[in-house]
Amino acid sequence: MFLTRTRVALSALFLVASAALLPVAPAHAQAAAGSAPAAAPAAQAAPGAVTQEAVENPFGLKGMWAAADPVKRGTLVILIVMSMWSWYVIFVKVAETRSMLKSAKKSSEDFWKASSVKAGVGALEEGSAFRYLAEQGIKAADHHEGTMVESIDKHTWIGMSVERAVNNIRSRLSDGMAVLATVGSTAPFVGLFGTTWGIYDALVKIGLSGQASIDKVAGPVGAALILTAVGLAVAVPAVMGYNWLVRRNKAVLDETLAFAGDLQNVLLSGKR
Repeated sequence: MFLTRTRVALSALFLVASAALLPVAPAHAQAAAGSAPAAAPAAQAAPGAVTQEAVENPFGLKGMWAAADPVKRGTLVILIVMSMWSWYVIFVKVAETRSMLKSAKKSSEDFWKASSVKAGVGALEEGSAFRYLAEQGIKAADHHEGTMVESIDKHTWIGMSVERAVNNIRSRLSDGMAVLATVGSTAPFVGLFGTTWGIYDALVKIGLSGQASIDKVAGPVGAALILTAVGLAVAVPAVMGYNWLVRRNKAVLDETLAFAGDLQNVLLSGKR
């Protein structure tokens, strides 16, 4: 009797356990089945995330020019002209100072080895500053006697003539330097004027449209700031070129003054 009851109880427990375990498998199957469709859209979305269309910036330099009014376009054209002008001066002055330094080296090698000043002039390059100095010195020494300047001491007259020639060379060296100084000091303000006008124009359009969202404000204002950047890009090379050429001009002028002093002493000694 006891064994029979025990078997019945075990059978009931087995049936209850089986009934409890049967829903578990379908739940896991449904979860696995439900996760599969979720992964599929993710896999389909991946190619779309990698592929991005290139959108042209409407507020760059090209976009600013297309949407600019005559004031902003005129400001940009002025900055471009100033940049071209300053670069032209830099290249011309570099070539000029290189030629003068080369002529200074040639004068130290050939001119002072000649038998006379007139013979040494022929060894100098035609049109060079040092040949001009030598010719002016010879001219002052030759035309001193028998003229109205005869009353002036010969030493003083030759010294005045050589100094006058040196001043002409100094003036020639300074040609174009005012352009670089002007561009370097005014280009940032020209660009700032264009930026100020562009911001004003953008704010007026935003006020008239009644839309002050970030895309309506940042775009036009950012495009206007390009003019300030252009102004700085024009000014920086001009300032650096000015300082560099000042140093080169000083080196040329030192060579010129040394040559002029030696030439004056030779002329005063009577050897022409």
